[in-house]
Parts: sequence; C-alpha cells; structure tokens
Amino acid sequence: MNEPRNTIVMATKIALVALLILCTSGCNQTPQNQEPKYGTAPLSQNIRTYDFAVHPLHNPSKMNKAYQPLISYLNRLAKDVRFNLEASRDYASFEAKIRAREPAFLLPNPWQTLEAMKAGYTVIAMAGEPHDFKGIFLVRRDSGIRKPTDLKGKAVSYPSHTALAACIMPQYFLHRHGVNVNKEIDNRYVGSQESSIMNAYLKQTVAAATWPTPWRAFQKEHPTEAAEMKLMWETPSLINNSVMARNDVPLSVREQVRESLLKLHNTPEGRAILEGMETARFRPAADADYDIVRDYIAGFEKEVRPVERK
Repeated sequence: MNEPRNTIVMATKIALVALLILCTSGCNQTPQNQEPKYGTAPLSQNIRTYDFAVHPLHNPSKMNKAYQPLISYLNRLAKDVRFNLEASRDYASFEAKIRAREPAFLLPNPWQTLEAMKAGYTVIAMAGEPHDFKGIFLVRRDSGIRKPTDLKGKAVSYPSHTALAACIMPQYFLHRHGVNVNKEIDNRYVGSQESSIMNAYLKQTVAAATWPTPWRAFQKEHPTEAAEMKLMWETPSLINNSVMARNDVPLSVREQVRESLLKLHNTPEGRAILEGMETARFRPAADADYDIVRDYIAGFEKEVRPVERK
C-alpha cells in the first residue's frame, strides 16, 4: 500500500538534490554579464584610458552621482578610448593634480583654468552659461544681516581661498562695499560648497559664500534646511567653468570629447545628464575667452589679496 508513496517521496528527494547541485554549481560560476569596471588600467591593448577630473563642487560621493552619467555617456560614444571620473577631496588636491599634469581632461573653475594653461592644458569648451557664474551670499532668515557692512567682526564661510565664484568674487564684492576682508571678517575656508552653506545654516558663520549651481542642488537635496536660508546678495557674472584637455592628448580624442559635450543638450538623455550636474549646456570656448578672468584676478590681487597663499 505504501510502495507508490515511497517511490514518489524518493523521486522528490532525488529531484531536490539535483536542483541543489545545479544551483550550487551555478553560484560558483563567474557571471557572464558583469557591470563594466572603470579602473586606471586599459581594458585591452587597443583601448587607452583617460582620467577626467572635475574640481570639487561636491564631496566625492555626490560628485560621482552628478558626473558619472556624463562619463558613461562619453564612454558610449568613444572610439577605442575610455574615460574615468576622478574626484578630489578639496581644491588644493585638485590644483596639485593640475600642476603635476596628472588628469588628461579637466573641468576647472576659471582661475584654475588660467593655472592649467601654464601646465599645458587647452580649453575645448565651457560648462554652463556665462551669466550663471557669479558669487552669492546666503544667510539664515533669522540672522539679522541686512547690508554688507553688517558682516564686520563676524565669520563668513567659503569652500576655498581659490574658489573664484564662491570666494574671490564675494570677497571682491565686500571690498567694494566698504568691508576690509583681510581685517574686518573672520574668513573660514571649509573645504566644499555644501560645507560653506551648512556652516551658515548651523550658525557657525553668519554668511556663506557659494555660487548658483551648489545652491540649487542644496535646495533640492535639503529643502527643510534651505527654507531657513535666503539669498542675500549676488556679484556680477564673469565666465563659466571650462573643459580642458592636456596638450599631449591626441587631437582626435579632444575633438571627440568636445563634439560629444557640445551636442549633449540636444537629446532627452543628455538634458537629464545636464540637469544632474545643474548645468544648462556646454558651449564652444577657447583659451582667449578666459582673458577676462586674467584681468579680473589682476584687479583683485591689487586691491584685496593674493589668490594663492605664500
């Protein structure tokens, strides 16, 4: 009476053992379709890898989120080359990489653009609209700050002493509004744009200097904190960040990158990538377009302070 049932139980056990063996075997095998790996070593002898370094708008994690889609886009269009996104922990480390000619491609601020020219880099495009490159001051709504001279004797935060839109231009603005930024303000260089904003939000400083791109990002990512802040003043605009190529990168590769960037805004995918970077579009540009920055810096250094610390 129990024979058929025992046979069924035995067959079921055999089937389960066979399935277990099959799964175990499959789990020990290397998957055939793995995600691409972005390392420093070329994928093959025919593919060369170029590092693309972006100045520290954000911390490395946020930088990857904002700019990796752009690098993935460039890699999809690339012919026989690949690109790696390279982040830097702060402005000083990014600028050291420029002087050492380490990255093949750069996205520096306009002052860093001038420094990169000295190291043998060439402008191939501009990132964003010129009118969007300006310094802004953020204060808490309960700060009591009403005019620039209210900052005398108080602390102001900046990402770095070499940040053009987020430090140099704001300090020049204060200088022209009757504030001695070298003697009458406690200048705090806090490492990043978001840190500058958060210092003011947390009342470590009474005002934060930054520029529109990180302020827009902060409003999206931290709406509760942003609601307690307000934009107090803004400087006149200058010219936006550049995209640069080292002078030993083959012209064909430079042109490939330039053309890919300039047409990015023409597709829904490209516009989504640009939105993630808080950048309207890439525009044609050359070294000569940044002469205006050289003149601006000369005036700032004559009237306020040297850009670089001695």
